[in-house]
Amino acid sequence: MDIRILLVDDEVDFIETVLKRFTFRKIPAKAVHNGQDALDLLAREPIDVVILDVRMPGLDGIETLKEIKKRHPLVEVIMLTGHASIETGMQGMTMGAYDYILKPTDFDLLLDKVRKAFERKKINEKQSGRT
Repeated sequence: MDIRILLVDDEVDFIETVLKRFTFRKIPAKAVHNGQDALDLLAREPIDVVILDVRMPGLDGIETLKEIKKRHPLVEVIMLTGHASIETGMQGMTMGAYDYILKPTDFDLLLDKVRKAFERKKINEKQSGRT
């Protein structure tokens, strides 16, 4: 199962750690540090699942989510949120995010959510005739 993953977070250490864990499991993943770079990459490359931090400078996670769902409605998004912004993660789900997960996160839980989001994307593609 080749899942194309994009990680969007302004915390460099967090991105490096998560990318190493995906690489160790032979799962290709890309990363950017802000919402605008995420939108730019999505315009150039096919991505299945975006792991999106809620709190970032500039275009925050909620605004980025809105744009992703408007421009790429079949891309699934998992919101990364801290304890202080659980409500924002839940708000993201009402706006089309697949799910949210608390930071710091258990990688196996994150990977499980990514796989389930990918399965939902495949189902939605078949239903929309975009396989």
